[in-house]
Amino acid sequence: MITLRRSQERGHADHGWLKSYHSFSFAGYYDPAHMGWGNLRVINEDRIAPGTGFGTHGHRDMEIISYVLAGELAHQDSMGNVKGIPPGEVQRMSAGRGVMHSEFNHAPNQTTHFLQIWIEPNVTGIAPSYEQKRFPDAEKRGQLRLVASPDGADGSVRIHASAALYAGLFDGAEAAELRLAEGRKGYVHLVRGALTVNGERLQAGDAALLAQEPCIRLEQGHDAEVLVFDLEP
Repeated sequence: MITLRRSQERGHADHGWLKSYHSFSFAGYYDPAHMGWGNLRVINEDRIAPGTGFGTHGHRDMEIISYVLAGELAHQDSMGNVKGIPPGEVQRMSAGRGVMHSEFNHAPNQTTHFLQIWIEPNVTGIAPSYEQKRFPDAEKRGQLRLVASPDGADGSVRIHASAALYAGLFDGAEAAELRLAEGRKGYVHLVRGALTVNGERLQAGDAALLAQEPCIRLEQGHDAEVLVFDLEP
């Protein structure tokens, strides 16, 4: 079974300095039909205006992944990390028993465009931790590159959750498949371009929610960048 969630169906918030689209219920956007999918809880597509950002705030017991699309995201946290996250790098923060952090766009004339992803952990109360790695476009071209996993396989960042996240770039005849174990759920978020997923055509911002599907088939891409999740039921 595949269910489509079109870009324009998402929740939207415009705070002036921040423009955000919510795939699932978040903050002031509440939709009981879209509370998450499997253990995927949040995908926010955020655009932060130049010279602004999220002030210091706290999280706990959540796996948080940042995937930057344009500009740079400046990160600072109570663990002592002071980082810049450019496109091509994936940041993972395990909030554990509690962490404080801030996120800013320090550029004077460029918007920071990124995806904020939350995945529910399979352990709670652990020490917070941080990881950041670069995944070159060449490793994503025409294939699905594992970027986050429970065991850090293939150089991916390690998350404390029964989930895996892949990133891919597809154009023309390039295609890929991801097999799903019985009972697992899939989620496909198209970052940009156009792409066919299990016979359904997606445009930028669209998502496909998959249940009881043996595999995810990606093909017929047009300048497509995609994130694919393998999730617990």
